[in-house]
Amino acid sequence: MQNSLWLSNVNSISLSKISSSLECDVCIVGGGMTGIYTAYLLAKKGIKVVLLEAKPSIAIGSTGHSTGKLTPQHGVVFSKLLKAFSEEDVKTYFHANQKAIENALSQASVDLFQKVDSYLYATTNEGKQTLQDELDAYKKLNLPGIETTDTELPILITSALKMEDTAQIHPTNFALHFTKLALKEGAQMYVNSRVTKVVLDESYVLTEEDHRISYKNLVLCSHYPIESIKGLYTTKLSVERSYLLASKTSELWKGQYLSVENPTRTIRTALVSNTPYFIFGGSSHTAGTKRNTQDYYKTLEIEMTSIFDLPEPTYSWSAQDPDTPDSMPYIGHLTEGEQNIYVATGYRKWGLSNSLVAGEIISSSITKEKHRAADIYSPSRGQFGRNFLRALKILGFVTTNLAGGYLTRSETPKCTHLGCKTRWNEGDETWDCPCHGSRFDKNGNIIEGPAVYPLKLKKK
Repeated sequence: MQNSLWLSNVNSISLSKISSSLECDVCIVGGGMTGIYTAYLLAKKGIKVVLLEAKPSIAIGSTGHSTGKLTPQHGVVFSKLLKAFSEEDVKTYFHANQKAIENALSQASVDLFQKVDSYLYATTNEGKQTLQDELDAYKKLNLPGIETTDTELPILITSALKMEDTAQIHPTNFALHFTKLALKEGAQMYVNSRVTKVVLDESYVLTEEDHRISYKNLVLCSHYPIESIKGLYTTKLSVERSYLLASKTSELWKGQYLSVENPTRTIRTALVSNTPYFIFGGSSHTAGTKRNTQDYYKTLEIEMTSIFDLPEPTYSWSAQDPDTPDSMPYIGHLTEGEQNIYVATGYRKWGLSNSLVAGEIISSSITKEKHRAADIYSPSRGQFGRNFLRALKILGFVTTNLAGGYLTRSETPKCTHLGCKTRWNEGDETWDCPCHGSRFDKNGNIIEGPAVYPLKLKKK
């Protein structure tokens, strides 16, 4: 079973389960970095906020399984974004992330983050060309990037693209810091409080114990939106799973690294409980499509111990994140017709900085202020042709698994979201849904949505 470094020896905040129906200005569904930061920014403006988290603690889902990199360098993305958006829009994306990071760090104590340089690196000539295309995009957009071959990597590289003065964090502790600030500002936060129904026409949500939370505005930041059918989010998002290991090491690095070739590799170090750790990860596949996921962990372990001369990993975990057709997250109004319903998803594995952007965009919209990046992140932005093609592919994939799963995995439990057959994940000891990424533990309890009910497992 996965065991995230970020969830070890954490002094979690004691929060209670919701025990009655409530009314609020804003109801936030999801207690990860997006929900927490949005709650903080709204509460600070005097807005009555209620946040509902299904898990027993705050920030132990996607946030607690991330890499902890807090940087506006989001992989090889700017050269891709220039194919779908104007130069001004892509600049806006970069500066929105850069400014959101600066704003958050200014409200955090110095022990909650470390300043490091971020690197993209290549080990092949093909990768070098990929980096050159990205560097050309940096130059066109006037972004801070330096081409170099001077790194801490003990491998031969062909090129690297360095962005100076970025940050890395312990994501759970960072989120808990803003949880405390949100509570201090008056936000109400509840754990073990799973939302099972959203009634948009009457502006309320129901929890699994039928507590009714009435709202003026609703923010869905539960990774994969619970109301995913409305607005066709089930056809606009694909879900990718990737893997991470952490091993004790002797020194901390000055940089954090991401390769540009496939399979990708991500590298950083961290000081946790006064012990330095080396974090190594990568590889990805569509969530729920692989049974023998221990092979991914094994491959990473072999590379980490041999290339970096490190002991066997102390921690291993995996993470999944939705992606959008044009690599730009969906942050804003759920649909054009639902001006009081907000969604934040599709972070493409760069959820920490984009969570901060989401908090700024959504809180600004609710208080009738205009955020500079609201239009480019809008889920209603005009990319219909691209989205429709992607929708056909994903719908075909979902249909295949709905039908094929019953033929090839007839004995496996059905996902409680839309009825797809799940697949047993050997490496993480979970039941994974290949259709929309829901995950359940070996006892059928929900780990990740969009499912809101546990599996019905056969009694032994």
